Order: sequence, then structure tokens, then C-alpha cells
Amino acid sequence: MKRSIVMASALFVLSLTASQVFAQTTQDTTKKTTTTTTTTTTTTEGASDVVGALASNADYSTALSLVKAAKLDSVLKVGGPYTIFAPNNIAFSNLPAGKLDSLGKDPAKLATLLKGHVVTGKYSKADIIKALTAGKGKFTLTTLDGQPLTLSLAGSKLQLTNAAGSSAQVTLFDLIGANGVVNGLNGILMPKAK
Repeated sequence: MKRSIVMASALFVLSLTASQVFAQTTQDTTKKTTTTTTTTTTTTEGASDVVGALASNADYSTALSLVKAAKLDSVLKVGGPYTIFAPNNIAFSNLPAGKLDSLGKDPAKLATLLKGHVVTGKYSKADIIKALTAGKGKFTLTTLDGQPLTLSLAGSKLQLTNAAGSSAQVTLFDLIGANGVVNGLNGILMPKAK
């Protein structure tokens, strides 16, 4: 009789333990499924190309329309990687009266201006920080039109200066496209007058 009571108690404890283990296994499986789902949705790719990345933010709609007017969109959609340092809409609205219209009417001049804002290579915020660290606060890239573009720190802001001495600060980082990245500027890097 004592043996039966001990056996019954042991079976009871065993079944209780098995139930708890089963419950924990079920909870762990649910957690793993949730984690996998979350990871999948957060690692989605950016736009199909840098022109699409530029189009993804309404604050850069003027830059996008000018890229299309200069017919640079077909160039920037293939190849790369590219980094576009795009002036925001406010920067374009600060141009002298009539300047934007005159640029729109001269695709060659417009293309020159815009190529001065594009470099070959993908320079996300993390890449720029690495390059600034290696260059002790300064480094130079070459734009699509073959001009130097110097990146440096101005206080706590990243500043770009072109060969003509025109400068602007980066105000937005990392609009990601499949073939590059767009970083936003608060000004326009005007080329040398010819």
C-alpha cells in the first residue's frame, strides 16, 4: 500500500513537471516565431535605387524634379553605388528670384550643378563617421563632374564644401536605395561660374 501511494505521488509529480516543461516549450516556440517575424519586417530593403530613395521624402521633391529635368535619373538608377547630397526644398526656395527657372531651362547647366552633389560610393552616416575619424575630422570625395568635395566638422555639424568654396550642412542621413544613399543638405553647392 505504501508502495502504491509513493508510486501515485511520483506519477503526479512527474505529470505536473511534464506539463510545466510542455508549457515552457510552447511559450518559447511562440517567442521564437514572434522574434523571427519582427526581424523579417524590420530588415526590409530601402528604395529600388537612389532616385527612389530621393523620392521617398517630400522635403526633397524639388531636387527630384531637377534630377529628372537634367535627365540624370536614368544615370542614377543603374550602376553605382552613388551618394547624393541633396539640397532640401527650402534650400532651393532660397535661391535668388528666377534662378531656379533659368536652371530648369538649361539642362546642361543644371546637370553640372547636380553632378556636384553626387559622388560614387555609398556614404551612409556610419561610413562618413569612419572616414572623418580616419581623416582626423576631414576627408575629400570626388563628385560625378570630377570636382573635389570636402567633408569636415563645423562644430557638431557635418559640412560639405566644393571647389568653388560653396558650402552646406548635412541635415538628414541615410535615405537608402538599392544602389546607394541620399543625405540631405540645407544649402546648394553652387559650382564655379564659367
